[in-house]
Parts: sequence; C-alpha cells; structure tokens
Amino acid sequence: MKLVGFKQQENYLFTLTFENGESKETNLKNLLEKYIDVNGLNKAQLNKDWGCLEFNNGMVDIEPKTLYRYATQQSNQLLLTN
Repeated sequence: MKLVGFKQQENYLFTLTFENGESKETNLKNLLEKYIDVNGLNKAQLNKDWGCLEFNNGMVDIEPKTLYRYATQQSNQLLLTN
C-alpha cells in the first residue's frame, strides 16, 4: 500500500494518507530520531514511484508498508488506552 500524501504537524508528528484513502496521524520519532534530527524533518518528500517517505534527498526512507503498519499500531494503542 503506497503513501500518497503527508503533512508534518509538529516535530515528528505526521499525518499520513495512503492509497486506500485512510489518513493516520502518527508520531514517527521512534523510526526516525536515530537518522533525522528535528531540523531535518521539514525536508521530507514523497517518492511517488515507490510511495515512501524520504528524507535527506532519499538517503533515509521508510517504505510504505512499514509506515502503514506503524501508524495502524499506534492508532490501535491509542484506542486501547482511551
């Protein structure tokens, strides 16, 4: 499932939109903080061919399946804690 859009909300918090129409707000800090500092987050790009989120001109990327699974797990955890 490809990523078709995203918006950085604040720091590592992103809203991700997938090709199935689902949008998920998720904190990507655990996936990114080792590779991208807060100042580099505003340079995120969508690779339309692969549907992945890229940073540092493609030097760091997160494949769409990983993003979807991670965002879905975070959503489920929020539902369980509320």
